[in-house]
Amino acid sequence: MTGPDPRRPDPHRPQPRRPVRILLCDDHAVVRAGLLALLASAPGIEVVGEAGGGEEAVVLAARLRPDVVLMDLQLGPGMDGVEATRRIVAEAANRPAESGATASRTTTSGTTASRTTAPGTAASRSTAPGASTSGTAASSKAVGAERGGPYVLVLTTYDTDADVTRAIDAGATGYLLKAERPEELFSAIRAAAEGRTTLSPPVASRVMARVRGAGRPALTDRERDILGQLARGLGNREIARALFISEATVKTHLGRIYDKLGVDTRAGAVAVAKEQRLLP
Repeated sequence: MTGPDPRRPDPHRPQPRRPVRILLCDDHAVVRAGLLALLASAPGIEVVGEAGGGEEAVVLAARLRPDVVLMDLQLGPGMDGVEATRRIVAEAANRPAESGATASRTTTSGTTASRTTAPGTAASRSTAPGASTSGTAASSKAVGAERGGPYVLVLTTYDTDADVTRAIDAGATGYLLKAERPEELFSAIRAAAEGRTTLSPPVASRVMARVRGAGRPALTDRERDILGQLARGLGNREIARALFISEATVKTHLGRIYDKLGVDTRAGAVAVAKEQRLLP
C-alpha cells in the first residue's frame, strides 16, 4: 500500500493566501516612496503599480487589476481622487469577474522587473508576461477580482464632511486618514480587499452624525448666526444686541434650533453644532 504522492498538493491542507495587490495613487512622489517602503514591510501586501494622477490611476487599475486602489483625494491638476474612484468602481462593476485574473504584472514592452515611466507620470511595476510574483502562481485569482474589484480605499489628510460624502458616494469602500498608525493602514487594506469598510474614527463620527441628522430641517442663516453667538457663551440679551433683534426673537429661534438639532439645552445645541460642523 502506497502513501499519498508527495508531488500532489493535499486538498485538505490550507493553501497559503496570495498577497493583496495594491495600486498606489498620490500626486506626491515623496509620499508614494514612503508608502512603498512602509507597505514593503507588511506581510501579505504587494504594491503592483503607482499612479501620480487620477487619469493614470484609472488606466492602471483597468490594466493591472489590483485588489485595492489606495487613493488620495487631492491630486493636483486634472482628475481628482473622487472622480477617479467613481470611474474605477464603475469600470469594475461593468466588467465580469475573470476566473483567470493573475498575479503577473506586464507592460507594453514586456520587460522583466522593469519600471516604465512617462515624463511627469508615476511608474507602474511590471514583470514578464505570465511570470509569477512573490512565489504566487500566475494562475492565482486576485482577491478583489473574484468579487468584481478593485476596491478603493481612500487615504488622505482631508476629513471634511464634503470630502467624506463625495468619496463614499463615488463608491469608496473605506476612508482612512494619513495620521493613522501603520498597523491600522495594513488592517484597512486587508479589509478593503474583502469588500469590508474601514473608517478612521474621526470620519466614522462624522458619518454617524450625518446619519443621526438625516431628515432634520436645515438651519436658516439667522439660526446659524444665533448658534454662533451661543457658542461664544453669550446670553439671550447679548445675542439680541449683537444681532440687532429682540430677546423674544432670540428665544423663538432658540426653540427652533433645539427642535432641529434634537436637543433641549444650550450646551447640547453647541455640542451637536460642533460635531456636525454647523458653526461659522
